[in-house]
Amino acid sequence: MELSKDYELTFEPNWNRHLLKFDKTRQETIFRKILSLQTAVCGRHLRHGFPFFVAEVGGCRIVYRSDDFSRTRKIVFVGDHKQYEKWYGTR
Repeated sequence: MELSKDYELTFEPNWNRHLLKFDKTRQETIFRKILSLQTAVCGRHLRHGFPFFVAEVGGCRIVYRSDDFSRTRKIVFVGDHKQYEKWYGTR
């Protein structure tokens, strides 16, 4: 019996460019957190008026959009705090 997922995960192009630079253990931890976004209500709004949410795992940030109507979450960015600050500054 397969468990149904609340949300389908999709990924923006180049979402993982920083993730690939991390060691395998850190990548696995981050990916487990990404998978938890299918069912969990986790993360906080990036900033009032922005359509992004942020989930944290260790010193890394996972930025995603959540669409409750289509039941999808699109992963936009994954990176450490410094990379996140740079990404955030361009928004």
